[in-house]
Amino acid sequence: MRMTSFAAGILTLALAGMVAASTLGEASVSGQSQSQSQQQTPQSDQTLKSQVTVVNVFATVRDRHHAVISDLTEKDFKIIEDGQEQKVAFFSREKNLPITLGILIDTSGSMDRILSAEQDAASEFLQRVMRKNDEAMVISFDLDVNLLADFTQDTRVLERAIRRTVINAPASGIGGTVGTIPTRGGGTNLYDAVYLAAHDELATEAGRKAIILLSDCEDTGSRLKIQDAIEAAQRADTVIHVLLLRDFMATSGVGPGVASKMSTETGGRVIDVHNNKTLEKAFDEIAEELSSQYVLGYYPTNEKRDGTFRKIQVEVISHPDAKITARKGYYAPRR
Repeated sequence: MRMTSFAAGILTLALAGMVAASTLGEASVSGQSQSQSQQQTPQSDQTLKSQVTVVNVFATVRDRHHAVISDLTEKDFKIIEDGQEQKVAFFSREKNLPITLGILIDTSGSMDRILSAEQDAASEFLQRVMRKNDEAMVISFDLDVNLLADFTQDTRVLERAIRRTVINAPASGIGGTVGTIPTRGGGTNLYDAVYLAAHDELATEAGRKAIILLSDCEDTGSRLKIQDAIEAAQRADTVIHVLLLRDFMATSGVGPGVASKMSTETGGRVIDVHNNKTLEKAFDEIAEELSSQYVLGYYPTNEKRDGTFRKIQVEVISHPDAKITARKGYYAPRR
């Protein structure tokens, strides 16, 4: 698992520093030297503490015709946190900032007719979207949660992992690593998979992070709840994009609502997939999304380090009818 460092203002940082004050002796000095010493010497045993939090928001902006708007400036944006407008301290139009991806593939029985198409599209997507310094991992989930490939820049390793996905196969049967949450004995462990991807894998990664979820979003076996999965993604600063595979099976249950909730609350998108052709188009849209982002950074006016959830609203002043994809909040650090 990697840790990547980027320039200040591009990362979400929680920096804490302590500077110990020096104490000067009372030796005899000239009047001029004594005056300089008085100006430079802090109080004896004084400790200076500073704690600075920078909140970064990655945003994609589309017009009413769904076309990406790529020529905006800092002055076009407004950021509001819990009803209070924030001053944008850092801004860039970012196409080259590395990204860490989690590819989560539903391999439950309902995916039997679409799995081969998922494998083809996911492999092509990684070949097209991954650039130097990008990394990805592959997880499959059904009766269990299997880590098939940990973070790597090697698309050949990732493709082999994608090709190893098998419908309802135990982890030991396909060379995966079993999830750390015990199964209840059957079903589609969607929430457990998202939680494990965010909490166990992506939380320690830096920079842009996203989960690409291929599923009908019908969870029938997780021990955790949907809010557990969403909170894990929010705490890991990870966006969830859902490719909703729902026309390949007879059911039309809670899946669309689950997909909408997970993507909306993390700043991602839901794309309906109806057939193999729309699956390829969906991957194209996600690739465009990831390569057309603005980076907005600000120092929150609420300086409390209380661990609470802060709501974020991003507005484009110059395009009031624009559709903005960005995370909806973050958890403040604790003391």
